[in-house]
Amino acid sequence: MTDFSNSVLGVTGASGYVGRAVIAELKARGASKIVAITRDPARIADIAGVEARAGDFTKPDTLASAFDGVERLLLISASDVGQRLPGQLAAIDAAERAGVGHLIYTSITSPYPHPRHAVQNDHFWTEARLFATKGGWTSLRDNIYADFIVWEAAKTLEAGKIFHAAGDGRRAIVFRDDIAAAAAGALLTAEGRELVDVSGPDALSYADIAALLSRLGGRPVTAVDVGHEAQLKGITGAGLPPLLAEAFAGFDVAVRTGALAVIGNGVQRFAGRAPLSLEAALTRALKG
Repeated sequence: MTDFSNSVLGVTGASGYVGRAVIAELKARGASKIVAITRDPARIADIAGVEARAGDFTKPDTLASAFDGVERLLLISASDVGQRLPGQLAAIDAAERAGVGHLIYTSITSPYPHPRHAVQNDHFWTEARLFATKGGWTSLRDNIYADFIVWEAAKTLEAGKIFHAAGDGRRAIVFRDDIAAAAAGALLTAEGRELVDVSGPDALSYADIAALLSRLGGRPVTAVDVGHEAQLKGITGAGLPPLLAEAFAGFDVAVRTGALAVIGNGVQRFAGRAPLSLEAALTRALKG
């Protein structure tokens, strides 16, 4: 396995949680030529040992200078679901023009084209553009964040119910720190042109998660399948605009079909460790 720790490594989205965690992991693993790219470099003034550059996917004219001299680049998918695709395509175009040798992209497990499921759709078409590049690339197909379940554990235990629309479908949820560690490892070692699934160790249904919360939290929790239309109505009623409501409801559609049940080896391969399990994280959170 080739070590690219002496290469110029670029990280977009450097001010976000995953971007910051990637940079910390790169530094811990010996990388010294890190270019941290974000819309506003002032937001990463606290990160030592990096070259901060301005780069905004929605302003393609900023990307040539942002990517200049970068040899390997991590494109962290933007957060503006349903609106980010043009900017992500522009970023890949700019990276090619800048002569970036290897691109790493944070995708999703089993993306597919769908006009109303914006998360999967954005990733599907970004990957399609990635596949058309002439250089090396690695698409890290990250499963859904497990962090949300831990954050909401106390509220879920109090409510006693998890509402969903996924049937018996399972998802191999993964923690953001593991996603970041895998992305850093890919930036340091990945070669060729490859899809890599990044997941947690277990594919869990909502019933599995409810049982886990019940056992660890000491209170009964039941998973209640309300169906897609009721879920969509509930999400819209909570104040989300229709585009985002459809996007988030689309997750459970994907879970129901089995699209997110894939257990991959991305964390083990690129981070050199086993991914954190939901049980271990909940045990730590609930037992103090």
